[in-house]
Amino acid sequence: MFRHLLVPTDGSEIAQAATERAIALAKTLGARITFFYAQPDFPLPVYGEGALIDPTTPEQFRKAAAEEAATILNAATEKASEAGVTADTDTVVSDAPAQAIIDAAERHACDLIFIASHGRSGIARLLLGSVTHKVLSHSKLPVLVYR
Repeated sequence: MFRHLLVPTDGSEIAQAATERAIALAKTLGARITFFYAQPDFPLPVYGEGALIDPTTPEQFRKAAAEEAATILNAATEKASEAGVTADTDTVVSDAPAQAIIDAAERHACDLIFIASHGRSGIARLLLGSVTHKVLSHSKLPVLVYR
C-alpha cells in the first residue's frame, strides 16, 4: 500500500488535526512521512492611495518565514517521533503552494499526499481557490483529504 506520505502543513488547527491523523495512518501502514511547509514569498509592495506601508525588509520577512516553518515542522516531527513514525521535513519559498506541494511529493518519491481541507468560502473561494482543490486537480499521485 502506501509507504511514504507527504503531509503539507501550515500550522493551522485543521492542518494540526490532519498531521495527527496522518501519523496514525503512517503508523498503521508502517509508512514514513515527509512534512512540508510552503513558505510565502515576500509580497511586492503596492503603492498608491490607500496602500499600506510595511517596514519589513525582504530579509526580515524571509527570516521570519523560515523560523515559522521550522517551528511548525519541528512540532510535527516531534509528534511523529512520539508515535514511533519516521519523519523528515522539507520547506521551500513559493508563491504557488499547491505546485510546491506536488513538486515536493515528486522530489521525495512519496506515494500519497495527505492534506487538510482548508475551507475558504464565499468570494475568497471564487477568487483565490483552494490549495487543496488545486492539489487534487493537478497531482498525478493519490491525494487523501482530511476534513
